Amino acid sequence: MDQSELQALADKVDRLIARCQKLEQENASMRQMQDDWNRERAQLMQKNDLARNKIEAMIGRLRALEQH
Repeated sequence: MDQSELQALADKVDRLIARCQKLEQENASMRQMQDDWNRERAQLMQKNDLARNKIEAMIGRLRALEQH
């Protein structure tokens, strides 16, 4: 292998390392976004449950008023 071939190989290795680092950063960012979405989903589910419970309680009170 001559000097130019070694340099070409070294350049390819450097580009591969840079690409791996970029992918690792993107992966970390995507994991953070997924965590954020999971937290938001949990909050929305909790709000939904609270709203459902309030509506069910209102329906129960309305039915009780109808019977009187």
